[in-house]
Amino acid sequence: MPDAAEMMDTPTKPAIEGSAAAAILLMLLDENEAATILKHLAPDEVRQLAKAMFDTANASEQQIGQALDRFVVRSRDVSALAIGADVRIRTVINQAVGNVRADNILAAVAPQRSAASLEILRWMDVEAISGLLAQEHPQVGALILSVLVPDVAARAIETLDEILQADLVLRAAMLTSVPAAAIEDLESVLASANVDGQRVAKQAIGGPSDVAKIMKKMPKSLSERTIRALKKTDKALAQAIEEEMFIFENLRDLDKKSLGSVLRSVDAAQLAVALKGADDDMVDLCLATMSKRASETIRDEMAEMTMVKRADVDDAQKTVMTIVRQMAASGDIMIAGGGDDYV
Repeated sequence: MPDAAEMMDTPTKPAIEGSAAAAILLMLLDENEAATILKHLAPDEVRQLAKAMFDTANASEQQIGQALDRFVVRSRDVSALAIGADVRIRTVINQAVGNVRADNILAAVAPQRSAASLEILRWMDVEAISGLLAQEHPQVGALILSVLVPDVAARAIETLDEILQADLVLRAAMLTSVPAAAIEDLESVLASANVDGQRVAKQAIGGPSDVAKIMKKMPKSLSERTIRALKKTDKALAQAIEEEMFIFENLRDLDKKSLGSVLRSVDAAQLAVALKGADDDMVDLCLATMSKRASETIRDEMAEMTMVKRADVDDAQKTVMTIVRQMAASGDIMIAGGGDDYV
């Protein structure tokens, strides 16, 4: 039996990271089997795994063992019902009610699958996407813009003409669902990528929320210019996008001084209603910027409230955010954003 000194000298076995473990498991599989698995992953996941596979090419026996152990442990949490569930469910419903009725039922209840054309966009580089946005009809461009990851969309739109930028943002913000005909137009645009044509159900994409995420990734000057142009066309829509760009939850991103400045400008009763809909951490964060007396007053008002309508909470929070945007516009506070220097 080793003595205490020897036990202390024994190095602790380092835990292997998830991506490294997955990479090792893929490399242990047959090439065709590994390729089949990768086909079901998103572009970013494939890129991450590809890098991890290079990094773990010289994995030790110990690391391989850790990866296998991790796989076994995680596999215990996977329900046997989940394996091949989609195919089994569709087969059962088809046999029970026939193909036509089954299609109608499954179209309403089955998880939606992205059209192949929308998926292929996620694999294209920014320059190619930007070229598509510049060449194609703005409605097709708006669909492309809405499907992309926000930071990719922001970079793709950055080099476009100012008028086209505003038009694309307007159209993307007005999207709610996409008919099959629009998907078919996009499929024809991407025909060179060998996308299989197929009619698909309407998909909920786009809208002010998605556009706001894109705008936050843009440099400050570009986002401000685009919002100004959008206001000339649809002021209400531009305001909706601005509201989505910085929501009540994002108060966490303000520094303590800025947050305190904002909250001191809000009516105490209205702030109490706004915080009534926030979690305890947010309440503590906000009240920590105030004097002891002021914070106690707010807490007392919140305690005296019973049931508060969600609509009243939303209105109070919007009022707070209106003050945030006014103070940001006047330069009194700085709002952190995802772009180069968005305030």
